[in-house]
Amino acid sequence: MSADLWPYALLLLVGFLPNEIWRMIGIVLARRLDESAPVVVWVRAVATAVLGGVIVRIVLIPPGALANVPMAVRLGALAIGFGGYRLVRRSPFVGIAIAESALLAGAVLFG
Repeated sequence: MSADLWPYALLLLVGFLPNEIWRMIGIVLARRLDESAPVVVWVRAVATAVLGGVIVRIVLIPPGALANVPMAVRLGALAIGFGGYRLVRRSPFVGIAIAESALLAGAVLFG
């Protein structure tokens, strides 16, 4: 192996593969779960709340270069993303993608 590639191999072995194994185990085990079971509904609610908390923290106390983007742009992107989330079957992926696009556009225009 080339000396330039060993950090990537180490990253793959130590960072990616251990996480991927647990993800695959979770997928296999989740197939048996009933989506309407109370524990599954509770886990989904907790995961959504954690995601919401992280997003609010990033918007209100921005790290790094995001601190240079005006607060109004960050809040506007959050509102636009929430609107997209509500319009497209309450999809977190769509909401985050729309919010990120709005944030990037606002940063370019106003930041």
